[in-house]
Amino acid sequence: MRAVIISGGEISDYSYIMAQILSTDTIICADSGYHHAVKMGFIPAIVIGDFDSAGDIPANIPCLSFSAQKDQTDTELAIEYAWDKGFRDFLLLGGFGNRIDHSLTNLLQLMRIHARGGTAILINENNKVMLTTSSLHLQEPHGTIVSLLPLSNCHGVTTKNLEYPLANATLTVGEGRGISNIMASDDASVSIHEGTLLVIVAKD
Repeated sequence: MRAVIISGGEISDYSYIMAQILSTDTIICADSGYHHAVKMGFIPAIVIGDFDSAGDIPANIPCLSFSAQKDQTDTELAIEYAWDKGFRDFLLLGGFGNRIDHSLTNLLQLMRIHARGGTAILINENNKVMLTTSSLHLQEPHGTIVSLLPLSNCHGVTTKNLEYPLANATLTVGEGRGISNIMASDDASVSIHEGTLLVIVAKD
């Protein structure tokens, strides 16, 4: 059971994003993320936010409205709603755009969800962003770019089947050592002993 949170950031390749959504997913839109859902032919289970950008929503679509004077973003509110409904697995879409503050806040939702015992992936047309404090298994085509970005100093970082191997390495916040590694096969893994690591599957 997975919640797909569609936010109002940029989506340029709707066919690619549609392919990431499963028929068993529950779609929840954060404010103007509703317009992305409509363009992909999806009917959300609910639209949540302050509705400063979504405009009028058809009467048959459930809505949960908040004041614009609030302490959480619309995406956070959508995640909280899904969490309260029992969802622990999340796919975040439409999370990146021109506003770097919103983009970073959406990215850091991965950390917040993980800290509560859930799992989450943030995807756009060029990036699949995951987070681990232990290990991740990667299944991507040979030659795919994989970047490792520490959110805290990460110790004991070990990779398997990446072109530039790491064995019990330390990745320090702010350094680029983990950027632009490459899948050496269709199957790879990353593990760490301590820290919080973003694993980004990227394409140019």
